[in-house]
Amino acid sequence: MNIAIMAHDSKKELMIQFCIAYCGILSRHNLIATGTTGKAVEEATGLAVTKFLAGKQGGAQQIASRIGCDEIDLLLFFRDPLNRKPDEPDETSLLRLCDVYSIPVATNIATAEVLIHGLERGDLDWRDIIRK
Repeated sequence: MNIAIMAHDSKKELMIQFCIAYCGILSRHNLIATGTTGKAVEEATGLAVTKFLAGKQGGAQQIASRIGCDEIDLLLFFRDPLNRKPDEPDETSLLRLCDVYSIPVATNIATAEVLIHGLERGDLDWRDIIRK
């Protein structure tokens, strides 16, 4: 599966810790990330991560375009809900695309853990059924 990872600055350390904890599962999948998050995860875990631009420089739009082209199967996007971001409209569009294309999304660590355990059990293989 192609897993996209993104994190607001205040959530990057949490994303790194999550990826360290689930490195074994994540290593069996293709990881795609916005630039800064991808670099931090790659350095901390040794996982191979395809990195796009930083989120503020267009990385979120690059991931959104991959969602529109059916190249992303799961999005882990740790957001900071308490601080307004200037690029929030882009994030809303990204989340809307996930709804349009039925992409599972985690915007916090609790949901990410549920999805990663489902991925490990094979529960997220339903996309193969839809594609047939």
